[in-house]
Amino acid sequence: MSRRTEQINELLREELSGLLAREVRDPRVSGLVSITQVDVSPDLQRARAWVSVLGSEGDRASTMRALRAARPFLRRALAHRLQLRTTPELDFESDTSIERAQELTDIMRRNAAERGEKL
Repeated sequence: MSRRTEQINELLREELSGLLAREVRDPRVSGLVSITQVDVSPDLQRARAWVSVLGSEGDRASTMRALRAARPFLRRALAHRLQLRTTPELDFESDTSIERAQELTDIMRRNAAERGEKL
């Protein structure tokens, strides 16, 4: 991955995070929502954003539906904010790595407690 692509990934992540926090007013977006990573294609035509939603499974599902519905709005907003020749089409994927990490930490704590150790 080139340095330019990495810069665009980070820029898109920051801008999408800001848009979600300040401008997306969909009531289906619930729980704590964060953009964990963005990967843009080499031709800069598509960008896949991984979204972490802390909340219930229902919160995650409704938030993902809302984000998919908001793609045209988000793309237009990015086009106005960024100085790119073309604004990539957006795809959203659910990122459950934070929840998995928490589950692993909980398992390690339980195992340590069973052995009488502190973690």
